[in-house]
Amino acid sequence: MRVTVCELPHEAEALGKAWAALCAHASRARSELVVLPELPFAPALWLEDAFDEAKWRAAEAAHERWLARLPELGAGSVIGTRPRTVGDGHSNEGFLWSAGEGLTPLRSKHYLPDEAEAWEARWFTAGDREFPAYAAGTLRFGLNICTELWALESYGGYRAANVDAVVAPRATAGATTDKWLAIGTVGAVSAGAYCLSSNRVEPDGSCGGVGWIIDPDGALLATTNADMPFATVEIDLAKARAASRTYPRYVFARPGSQPRDPRA
Repeated sequence: MRVTVCELPHEAEALGKAWAALCAHASRARSELVVLPELPFAPALWLEDAFDEAKWRAAEAAHERWLARLPELGAGSVIGTRPRTVGDGHSNEGFLWSAGEGLTPLRSKHYLPDEAEAWEARWFTAGDREFPAYAAGTLRFGLNICTELWALESYGGYRAANVDAVVAPRATAGATTDKWLAIGTVGAVSAGAYCLSSNRVEPDGSCGGVGWIIDPDGALLATTNADMPFATVEIDLAKARAASRTYPRYVFARPGSQPRDPRA
C-alpha cells in the first residue's frame, strides 16, 4: 500500500499553495492513503486559555469546507481529525474518508493537555478512552491523536488486533521533534506496525512539521521537511502482519480481536 504523510500550514494563502502541491504529489506518487495533521484547516485554538464559541464555529466551518475537497487528493483513503460539536461537547474527532464511503467518524481524542501552549482540555471534551482497531480497505489501523502517542497501553491492544499501522495526526513543536520521533518508534516496535504521522507547521514554531513513516522494526523510512513537505512510501502489509510473531512482540502476545470497520 502506498501511503503519504505530510506537513501543512493552516494560513489561507499558504494552505492553498500547499494543498495544490500535496494533491499533485499524491497523484504523481499514486498514493492510496494520505494522512493529514491534527486539525489541519484552522488556527491552533488551544494556544488560547479560554474557550471562544465564535472561533470554535469558525474552525468547524473551515474544516467542513476543506473536507469537501478531500477527493482532490485522488487517494482511496484519507485519515485526519476535525473539530466537531456533538451535543454539548466539543470533540477533536478522528475521521476516515474513503472514495467509496465518504466521511466516517472515528474515535475522539481522550488525552488532553492543559497547560500553556496546549490548553486542549479547555477547548475539547475528552473522548472514549478505548483504542479500537479500524479498517480502511485492506489496511488495519489504530488512531492515536498527537499526545496519545504516549498512551503506551494502546500498543498492546493493537498488537493483539494485529494492526498494520498506528496513525498519528500531530500538532507538535519543532523543538520537541526528537522525543516525538522516539515515541513513534516505540509505538511502531511495540505494536508491530508501521507508524504514520503528519504534523502541522506554523511560522512561529509552535508546530514544527516533520511527518514520518516508521516500519514495525523501528526503521525510519521517510520524514518530511520544509524543502520536501510530503513523503510517500510503499509499505508492506504482510511485514506488519508477521511482526506479531517476532521479537519483542511474541513475548507479550495474547488473544486479540478483529479490527472494526468504522463504516459498519
